[in-house]
Amino acid sequence: MTGLVQRLIPEFEQWKRRYPAGFDGSLSIPALRRIQEERGYIADEDISDLTAYLGVPRTQIDEVVAFYTQFTRVPLGTHHIQVCHNVSCSLRGAEGLVKHLCGRLGIKPGETSADGQFTLTTVECLASCGTAPMMMVGDAFYENLTPASVDALLTELRGTS
Repeated sequence: MTGLVQRLIPEFEQWKRRYPAGFDGSLSIPALRRIQEERGYIADEDISDLTAYLGVPRTQIDEVVAFYTQFTRVPLGTHHIQVCHNVSCSLRGAEGLVKHLCGRLGIKPGETSADGQFTLTTVECLASCGTAPMMMVGDAFYENLTPASVDALLTELRGTS
């Protein structure tokens, strides 16, 4: 084992002490989160190394990465825009916002802008139904969105990159 996971093992070992013996696989989510925080995404070598470290089947780590939208297997833009398109957001205009963002950024959901600033994804639910439509940019929530508020946010984000 080499690379990022090897470097993070001392940190993982501290976390492991909080879990009952035999539950090392429970570290998969916090470990993956830390790996992504460090690298920006989860690489194949990270999954292989984490599998070896935790002593779990590779499919267990692959399934966690595939299930949770917080994890990505590819590098993202500087600003990761996640638009909720669940029922509440859809009823309040999420599809129109996604279309608007596609036009403004020149990309489709799942793509990153040519300048590397923006990655756009749609997600099933961001748990803010009462303030729909909404999206996340990084870890920040933006609610009750309109095309005008999205444009203002994009202008602000372009200025901070």
